[in-house]
Amino acid sequence: SGTGKELVAETLHRLSRRVHRPYVAINCGAISANLIESELFGHERGAFTGADRQRKGVFERAHQGTLFLDEVSEMPLELQVKLLRVLESGEFTRVGGERAQNSDVRIVAASNRDLEASVTAGRFRADLLYRLRVVPIELPPLREREDDVSVLARHFLGEFAATEGRAKAFSPAVITALREYSFPGNVRELRNAIEQAYILAEEEIELEHLPTGIAARRDRTTNGAGVALVNQGGG
Repeated sequence: SGTGKELVAETLHRLSRRVHRPYVAINCGAISANLIESELFGHERGAFTGADRQRKGVFERAHQGTLFLDEVSEMPLELQVKLLRVLESGEFTRVGGERAQNSDVRIVAASNRDLEASVTAGRFRADLLYRLRVVPIELPPLREREDDVSVLARHFLGEFAATEGRAKAFSPAVITALREYSFPGNVRELRNAIEQAYILAEEEIELEHLPTGIAARRDRTTNGAGVALVNQGGG
C-alpha cells in the first residue's frame, strides 16, 4: 500500500493512445460485496430496492479508455467469474438487465497482496490471474528506492509551495534523514511528512520539522556513526 499504484495506472493511460478517452478507477476493497457488481456493470431501473433509475457501471463509463481495478484481490470469488467473462468476451450485462453490453477498455489491475499466494489459499481464481497478468509491473516499497526519496520529496515540496504561494527548501540534513528512513507507509507517508515539515518551517526545513520517527532515526544514526568512528580510531 502507498507505493503509487494508481499514479502508475494514470501514467499508463496518459501515455497511451487512449489518453483522450475516459480514465476510471475503482477500489474493489472499498465497496461492499452486494454493491460491487452494480459498480462494475451498472444496473437497470428496478433491479433492486433503491434502483430508481438506470445507472452505468465503470465498464461502460471507461469505454475506449482505461479502467483501473485497485485491490482486485479483494473482489468476491463469485464476481471474479463475471470479471473473467468480460475480459474474455468484452461483453457484460447490467444487474437486472437482459441485453449484453459491449466494452472496449484497457484494464490495469493492482493488488498489495501476493496473488500467487491468494490463488493457493483459494481466495483468487487462477484463471483470472493468468488473464490479468499480461504485463506485470512490480512497485517496490520506498525503502528499496532510496534514489526516489529525494526526488519525490522535492516534488511534494514544490506542490505545497505552488498551492500556498511560498517557496521553502530542505536543509542537507533533512534530505539525508529522508533517504535513511524506511518509510513503512511508502509514498503516502513521505508526502504527509513533507506536508508537516512545510507547515511547521518558516523558510528552511530542518530535522525538527519532520515527524518524530524520521528525525529521531537520523539522530540515532548520526550518534551511532560517531561512536563507531571513535571506536575505530581508538583501536
